[in-house]
Amino acid sequence: MADRLEQRVLRFAPLVLVLSLGWYFWRLGAPGGWGMIDLKVYWTLAPNLLTDQLYTIDMPFTADFPLPFTYPPFAAVVFLPLSWLPWVAARVVWQVLSLVALWWLVRTALSLVAARAGQRFDGTWSRRALLWTALALWCEPVRKTLDFGQINLVLIAGTFAAMVAVRNAVAGVGVGVAAGLKLTPAISVLYFLVTRRFTAALWTAVGFALTVAVGFAASASDSWRYWFELLGAADRVGPVGSAINQSLRGALSRTLGHDVGTSWPWLLAVAVSAVLTGFALRAAVRAGDTLATVVAVQLFGLLLSPISWSHHWVWVIPLVLWAVHGSRRTWPVLAVAAAWVLVTGADLITYLIDKQPTIWEIPRPWPLAALGWCYPLLGLLTLAVIPAALRPREPVDPPLTTTSKAEPSVP
Repeated sequence: MADRLEQRVLRFAPLVLVLSLGWYFWRLGAPGGWGMIDLKVYWTLAPNLLTDQLYTIDMPFTADFPLPFTYPPFAAVVFLPLSWLPWVAARVVWQVLSLVALWWLVRTALSLVAARAGQRFDGTWSRRALLWTALALWCEPVRKTLDFGQINLVLIAGTFAAMVAVRNAVAGVGVGVAAGLKLTPAISVLYFLVTRRFTAALWTAVGFALTVAVGFAASASDSWRYWFELLGAADRVGPVGSAINQSLRGALSRTLGHDVGTSWPWLLAVAVSAVLTGFALRAAVRAGDTLATVVAVQLFGLLLSPISWSHHWVWVIPLVLWAVHGSRRTWPVLAVAAAWVLVTGADLITYLIDKQPTIWEIPRPWPLAALGWCYPLLGLLTLAVIPAALRPREPVDPPLTTTSKAEPSVP
C-alpha cells in the first residue's frame, strides 16, 4: 500500500518542484533585493588577490564585525570570473548554480541507494530526486546557504560526486581541488582510507598541491600569509560561541560559558565522536553501503571542525535520504531522520540567533545552551544508530513440521 501511495505522489513530483521553486522565488523577490552577504564577500574581495591584499582588506558588515576573505587563495582565483559580472547578474548566476547543485546532491545520493539495491536509476528514481529536491529546498541549511550566497551547495555536490567517482584520479583530484577551495572537504580523505582507495588518497594530495601552487602563482605574499600566519585562526572566521556554530566546540563553549578551544572537554567530545564514527564506518564498509560511509565521514568532519555553521550541515540531506530509502528503516533510524527533518525544518537556529544578546557573547541561559546542541547531538545519535541499521538480519529457522523420515506422512 505504501508503494502504491508513493507512486501516486511521484506522478506529481515535477509539479511539486515547480511549485516549490515558484514559492521560493516569490518570497525572495526581485534580484536587486537579494542580500547574499557571503557571495558579496567573494565577489568584492577576490580581486584583491591581484594586488596582494586579499587578507588585508575586509568588507564592512557591522561596526564590530568586518567580513574578511577566509578561504585559501585558490578560492579567490576561482571567484575572479564571478567578480567580473555585475552584482545583480552574479547573484542570479549563483542562485541558479546552487539550486542545480541541490538537485545533483539529491540525485547522487539516490543513485547510490538504487545501485546498492541492484536497481537501475529509472524514471521512478528520477521523480524521487525531483520530489526530494522540492522538499530539501526548505530545510534550514539549504535556505541559509541560498540566503547568504554561500558556497556550500556547490562545494558539497562537487565533493560528493568526486568521492564516489569510479576512477581514482578523478576522485582524488576532485576532492583535492575541493579542499583547495575550502579546507573542510579534506576530511573526505578518510573515506578513501577506510574503503582502501589509497591511490585516490594520493591523488587528493596531488590535487590539493596543485591548488596551493596556483595560489602562490597568483599571489605569493597572500599565499604565504594564509598558509603560515592565518591558518587555524578560528576567531577570524567568526564568533565561535554563536548559536549558528553547530560544531562540538561551539556547543561546548555555549554550555560552559567560554571558548573551550582544544581543552579536555573538547578532546573528550572528539574522542567520543571518533569512537562512534569508527563503529559506523566499520559497519558501513562491511555492508558495502557507500552512502552510509560518506555520511559518517562527513558528520565526523562537521563535529570535529572548530567552525561548522548551520548551513554547513547540508550533508543532512543525503543522510535523510539514506535513512528513508537506503537503510533497514528500524525505528531508531527513522526517529533520528524525523528529528533531523523537524529541527532543520523548524528553523531552530534562527530562533537561537535571535535570542542571543550578541554574536560574540558566549554565556547564555541553560535552555538556550541546551537547544544549541541540536545539530551536534543529532550528529552523534546518527553515528550511533548507523551500525544497527546495517546489521545483517538474523536468519530465520525453517518452521518445524510433524513429519520426519522415520514417520512418513499419510497421503
